[in-house]
Amino acid sequence: MNEPVLIVKDLKTYFDIAEGTVKAVNGVSFELNMNEALGVVGETGSGKSVTMKSVMGMIKKPGYLAEGTQILFNTDEFSKNGEKEYVNLAKLNKKAFTRIRGKHIGMVFQDPMASLNPMYTVADQMIETIVYHQDVTIEEARKRAIDLLTTVGLPNAEERIDDYPFQFSGGQRQRIIIAISLSCSPEVLIADEPTTALDVTIQAQILELMKDLQNEFNTAMVYITHDLSVVAEIADKVLVMYGGNQMEMADVYTIFDRPMHPYTNALLSCIPRHDVKKDELNPIKGQPPIMLNPPALCPFLPRCPKATERCRKEWPELVEVEKGHFLRCFNPYKTDKVDSGDKVAKTEDDK
Repeated sequence: MNEPVLIVKDLKTYFDIAEGTVKAVNGVSFELNMNEALGVVGETGSGKSVTMKSVMGMIKKPGYLAEGTQILFNTDEFSKNGEKEYVNLAKLNKKAFTRIRGKHIGMVFQDPMASLNPMYTVADQMIETIVYHQDVTIEEARKRAIDLLTTVGLPNAEERIDDYPFQFSGGQRQRIIIAISLSCSPEVLIADEPTTALDVTIQAQILELMKDLQNEFNTAMVYITHDLSVVAEIADKVLVMYGGNQMEMADVYTIFDRPMHPYTNALLSCIPRHDVKKDELNPIKGQPPIMLNPPALCPFLPRCPKATERCRKEWPELVEVEKGHFLRCFNPYKTDKVDSGDKVAKTEDDK
């Protein structure tokens, strides 16, 4: 039985500022297997990017990982006998983490122009990464870079590798970033809104490319996005976040067909559907919470249509309601099928 390549347990990322403590991520847990895709969804400010930057060791002061956080990565990087074993990335110092980041865990950011140094050629940036993490010559690294650029679909890679980033289109720059991220064959690749700055046609090409590369390199992938259509296309399982908290997690079919958390239902109600005739969409009323010194209650409470008196007094634990389906809610929707009306799912009282 294959062990998960990444196990995150009770991840808490806080920022201490003059006004108090911002609990940007407040208890997220998940496992990721090789060649598996996890979609992380939620509104802006829900903690998606901070969660993955925590995994990447990219949290800077005044931010920190709270006590009890475990980010277990299955690697042979620090093993004396060459066998894989779990290392808690939350305990690694900056120097040790540089041996993991890039080589074993790669990241694709949403703005390809900001991710590439405009002062250096693509060759300079790719070769530097490969030589730093692998025992190869500059000539070998250059050949590897050209092969990767060809793999990600960059035309005339052998000639264009010596061009500067500004000489490429947005879609081509994103392909270059993906090639750099895959240059050391990482076990995990994190993509933070990788298609946000691209037009719809290029978005589809990039998503198809990443799916193909995931299978080719047997890489586990994490997609951070607010676009549920992207999640439906690429994810094997989905993590729904709100206010820095993990609200629901299940396989992609369960999330779209049998969502239980009121927030998941609300997100799905905002999406236009070709099979449902509606005069207008159902936006989520209210505003996302401010995570500065938040109360120990559900962050969705002020906007939740199913809130009860218990919700105003207690904080629900994350529980496994069925195999692989995790939920944080006292009063979830219960349904065997997504409703095609104004609500995405019906409660027991509605039936």
